[in-house]
Amino acid sequence: MTEKRNARTDAGQEADRLLSRQARELTPPLYALSRVLRFQGMDEAGLWRLPPSELELLRYVHAEPGTTVSVLARELGLHASNASATVRGLVNQGLLEREKDPNDGRVVRLKPTLKADQGMALIENAWSELFADALAQLGDEQRAALAASVPALEALAAALKERRTP
Repeated sequence: MTEKRNARTDAGQEADRLLSRQARELTPPLYALSRVLRFQGMDEAGLWRLPPSELELLRYVHAEPGTTVSVLARELGLHASNASATVRGLVNQGLLEREKDPNDGRVVRLKPTLKADQGMALIENAWSELFADALAQLGDEQRAALAASVPALEALAAALKERRTP
């Protein structure tokens, strides 16, 4: 009985080591990709250069119009005061609009402006071009493997988001 328990423990420890090794291998390239997306694309699209925190916030509101500052702060891991200041700056630049919630006048909802929508489309097109140029340098098998990994990467992103959400 003890041998079976030790065997399971050894197998579990080996599985944990494998998982840890896989995480260490995945993290650097995923981080490098995120840096490309944060620091390239805006210049290539011929747009203003937003700081990464502003771009992240704008992308979130673009994906989730009607969100609130408190949700933004929680989802992006910002202090409420920092999220509010960033929102103010984006409103002043004409990229976000504030609207009172029709059901609760105390709640302010955020939505991207047409300028922000057009800007995000240009940035995402620039990102696509950057990635297309890089993908063209890879072999067919590598491109196929990356395309096949999209559902797994989406699931990983969802798992990371769920883990962070209180």
